[in-house]
Amino acid sequence: MSVTSLSVVIPCHNEEGAIAGLIAECFASLPGREVEVIIVDDGSQDATAARVLELAAVEPRLRLIRHARCCGQSAAIRSGVSAARYDWIATLDGDGQNPPDQIPVLIAALAIAPAAKVGLVQGQRLGRCDTASKRIASRLANGLRNSVLQDGVADSGCGLKLFRREAWLAMPFFDHIHRFTPAMMRRDGWEVLVAPVSHRARLSGRSNYSNLQRALVGAVDLLGAAWLIRRSGRPRPVRTESPASEPLLLGRE
Repeated sequence: MSVTSLSVVIPCHNEEGAIAGLIAECFASLPGREVEVIIVDDGSQDATAARVLELAAVEPRLRLIRHARCCGQSAAIRSGVSAARYDWIATLDGDGQNPPDQIPVLIAALAIAPAAKVGLVQGQRLGRCDTASKRIASRLANGLRNSVLQDGVADSGCGLKLFRREAWLAMPFFDHIHRFTPAMMRRDGWEVLVAPVSHRARLSGRSNYSNLQRALVGAVDLLGAAWLIRRSGRPRPVRTESPASEPLLLGRE
């Protein structure tokens, strides 16, 4: 399966220190493809939008969408995906912790299942560059989510994703759906691949989330996601035999 054109959607909130370098990395990491980079400024109160507009003045492949207020990461992603010109979408976080040079890793993962009905390639962060408390909280949250939804994905919170635009827009939308994308994709009958990707420290600024905030919101959203999945039947994960360094294929039994 070949991806020759791609829309890169980057939701961001108060990322003026990281966004210019991140945009440059995106274009440098995807030579030989038709690419657009869509920055969704989710109600930033700093100069994020101004930085993007400066670059867009000389780079026609760069687009800016602005929310008048902070609507949340899932809403920002939806705005970007809705505006995208191409059938395949890559997403990454605006803080720079997801290296854009890992997008080709996601694209390459499609080669292991060229005939499969793949809707999503989900990144799985190796060697996370976060605080110990954040890593522990994430491990607990992923374990709980997996036990309830049985989506077979160890790191659904990784911002590096590659998916079909039609598949994402067809999912039921709710706040924080970006954390449940693999489960929702499989709910709708799409195959899901998991590919290991690298991770790095935040380039600048500070996180917009706290561990407590993630936990409280995540618990409520998990119940909602479980209800949606049960209404349509509950698929179970199937793993292909592959080395740890290669992607895994998740599908229906």
